[in-house]
Amino acid sequence: MSSIAAPAPALVPRRAWLTDLPVLLVAVFWGASYLAAKDITTGHTVVAVLVLRFAVVLPVLAVAGWRRLRALDAAQWRGAGLLGLVLGGIFLLETYGVVHTSATNAGLIISLTMIFTPLAEAVITRTRPPGTFVAAAGLSVSGVVLLTQSGGFTAPSAGDLLMLLAALARTVHVLAMARIKALRGADSLSLTTVQLGGAVAVFAVLATLPGTGSAPWAVAAGFGPRAWATLLFLAVFCTLVAFFVQMWAVRLTSPSRVGLLLGTEPLWAATAGIVIGGEHLGPAGALGAVLVLAGTAWGRRAAGPRPG
Repeated sequence: MSSIAAPAPALVPRRAWLTDLPVLLVAVFWGASYLAAKDITTGHTVVAVLVLRFAVVLPVLAVAGWRRLRALDAAQWRGAGLLGLVLGGIFLLETYGVVHTSATNAGLIISLTMIFTPLAEAVITRTRPPGTFVAAAGLSVSGVVLLTQSGGFTAPSAGDLLMLLAALARTVHVLAMARIKALRGADSLSLTTVQLGGAVAVFAVLATLPGTGSAPWAVAAGFGPRAWATLLFLAVFCTLVAFFVQMWAVRLTSPSRVGLLLGTEPLWAATAGIVIGGEHLGPAGALGAVLVLAGTAWGRRAAGPRPG
């Protein structure tokens, strides 16, 4: 380092915080998204709400990245489209799940993706994960058991099981994204746009089938100002803003630092559910929440940074 930069110690922390704060806000938005989705969604409106949410987002992304979209080759379109189908399944599982469980449980259970992904990667590559990571995984799983049994040891709710499946689906998505060779080096905005387009296509097809709930236009017509504000929060802040902040931050700092900040999402989900949603965990549930948060944080460190 050059000796000319003597004032750097005062400037670097401030610059780091200017980068970190928007990323941390994204984690807060994502944490609050479970309560927001629960607030405007019922078992009969899941598909309709998903259509409306991403119909707002997709045109903006398509316009912003139109030139780069045209640069994708056929293999990249196919790969991103396939990931879009998986992404559609993730959103369906998460949204149906949060309807049938608490926002706190949803945000904490989905954080198991951070544990499942390195474990699945270890199985695929036939490598043994570090003992500390296995211990962290056991801590997280124990926490989920306590969290879902806080009202007494009974069968987990349907929503809890759906969120567990969503965490597994997220793991599949992450591993597939890393292993589809055609997607390596492709523009991230374009890939995200194609994936969201694939997910919206899934929702749109489901919306036309009998037995999948209310039609999107009927749900939209029944929304009041609060519901529309919540939907726009999910579409604009939890999707558009979140994506662009991630792209901006990764260029100014490291992916590991961004990932660490975004890893606080379950903490904010629990905070929103308890403070704003008035949810109650009970002693066993509170202990479970602490174990999940501690286990996933420990697991992230024990697993080490993912290769780029």
